[in-house]
Amino acid sequence: MNFLKIPLDIYNFHDKIPNMIENVAENIDSYIEYLASEGKSPHTTLNYRIDLRHFKDYLDGQGIFDVADIDTRAVRIFISSIIGVGEAKTSASRRLSAVRGFTAWLWESGKLENDPSPGVKGPKKTEPLPRALSYGQTVKLLTEGPDKSSKSYMRDRLILELLYGAGLRVSELIGLNWDMVDTEERTLRIMGKGEKERLVPFGRGLKEMLEEWRDITCLDTKAPLFLSAKGAERLTVRTVDRVVLRAAARLGLHGVTPHTLRHCCATHMLENGAPLRVMQEMLGHDSIASTQRYLTITSEQIKKSYMASHPRATADEGADN
Repeated sequence: MNFLKIPLDIYNFHDKIPNMIENVAENIDSYIEYLASEGKSPHTTLNYRIDLRHFKDYLDGQGIFDVADIDTRAVRIFISSIIGVGEAKTSASRRLSAVRGFTAWLWESGKLENDPSPGVKGPKKTEPLPRALSYGQTVKLLTEGPDKSSKSYMRDRLILELLYGAGLRVSELIGLNWDMVDTEERTLRIMGKGEKERLVPFGRGLKEMLEEWRDITCLDTKAPLFLSAKGAERLTVRTVDRVVLRAAARLGLHGVTPHTLRHCCATHMLENGAPLRVMQEMLGHDSIASTQRYLTITSEQIKKSYMASHPRATADEGADN
């Protein structure tokens, strides 16, 4: 008996039955129409169309023409390829957002068994650092910023001094208890991010201010350094923000936040020769790369460092090598 021999590749439906393929380009057009029907602006839909056309071009290059073949690996490599050619992180994040919306729509429409995009992480955004104040501006902010006629003058002055003098985060400042302050050794025991503990030194001026403040407020060694006006709870982040903003406004300084003072502390110390590793430890950074972002190196600083450090910087020009 002769049996009809059926070629095995007939089961490759994507190649043999084109009308069963969910074409990527056609589905992008359908998705854009869907967005328009949902009330998205022409500007938004245009940007999505552009971003998804880039995605389609990438898929074409990978031989992916059917939406069913779009997987997490394809999405991840697409985003990596964008970053690899030097596109801005914001552009890569926007394109990933467009792809996520598209694949979610495909999944909800039953054209994908699973949505491949949620597991793909976009590029980490780098938050811009605040502009550091000059040392003169900082001193003026600390000494002239707080209102001397206010009942909270001493508290406000101490808050500013701790933010700058110890380079504290706001959360670390309001989390201080008196048993975390050693005025004899002039150190603060700080509980930082991830419950990591570190010791931070402070100067003689802060020592005197802390001792005076302790005489006024410390009823218990485990009590917080700063309490709310009602005296029942810790000072809030919002209150610290207001203290800094008011002090800066009195001097006509704009854009100054509590983190500005931490930034000034790091910048001024690094400019005056503090080792990066020391500053990393003091600020509680996991990575030294985070600490390096605080240092703005000028050409004059480079010249001074060269003259002080390079073994040939002061050698006679005519000397033999």
